[in-house]
Amino acid sequence: MNLIIFITGCSSGIGFATAKFLASKNFRVITSARNMSDVIALRKAGFEALQLDLSSSNSIRLAVADFVDLTQGKIDVLFNNAAFGQPGAVEDLSRDALRNQFETNFFGTHELTNLILPLMRNQGHGKIIYNSSVLGFVAMKYRGAYNSSKFALEGLVDTLRLEFIGTNIYFSLVEPGPIESSFRKNAFLMYKKYILPAQSIHKSSYDILESRLQLQDSVAPFTLPASAVAKKVLKIIHTKSPKPRYYVTVPTYIFGFLKRILPTTWLDFLLSKV
Repeated sequence: MNLIIFITGCSSGIGFATAKFLASKNFRVITSARNMSDVIALRKAGFEALQLDLSSSNSIRLAVADFVDLTQGKIDVLFNNAAFGQPGAVEDLSRDALRNQFETNFFGTHELTNLILPLMRNQGHGKIIYNSSVLGFVAMKYRGAYNSSKFALEGLVDTLRLEFIGTNIYFSLVEPGPIESSFRKNAFLMYKKYILPAQSIHKSSYDILESRLQLQDSVAPFTLPASAVAKKVLKIIHTKSPKPRYYVTVPTYIFGFLKRILPTTWLDFLLSKV
């Protein structure tokens, strides 16, 4: 089954692992990455690869035009994977820091999707998969920018699902917990760019946060390899009418259950201890 699948954010982690996994299943995988050096590396690894920076409308338009040229406008699955995390207490997040977080995680993803949807409408089918997070439905301290970008993304996808009922175009959210990736390393770069810990009332907490962000190995229990997400993506591809949400990792299942049964104040207490 030579389906055409377009994946964003393939330089490492979930995007790269999913591209490799789906290519091994004989799908035609079109990858993308923000930096040209990563695009070149993907091509050397045997992938069709496009440069795509979700923070740039021009980059999005050029990438979609190149994609249409490659596939004659055909696409079966879009996996909106590209995202990053901006650590920091909410009161320390500048408008620029929050805007930068949303440009990639929300606005760029939305803009790309809106350019792909006419292709799917024209052919009468398609699946769009969004890599969200357990932090798309519960919040954690010092992750306010990332939390809010994923909460917003989930609201957008829930609305799209309603608006496309009966079109044979499906929208699904994958909600991982801790996954092995470069997420923490990239988050530390954003932390250094936008947060001034010495001037913050949260300095003691930032000292702990900095040490965690710089660890090479995962510090979170129940961490799974990126292939765990790839397997959920494959399940969605093979499912005629996929579910709205797919949990990945034990913490996602636990907090999904607790959110349904606990009063908000009780859940807040538990999350404050994580």
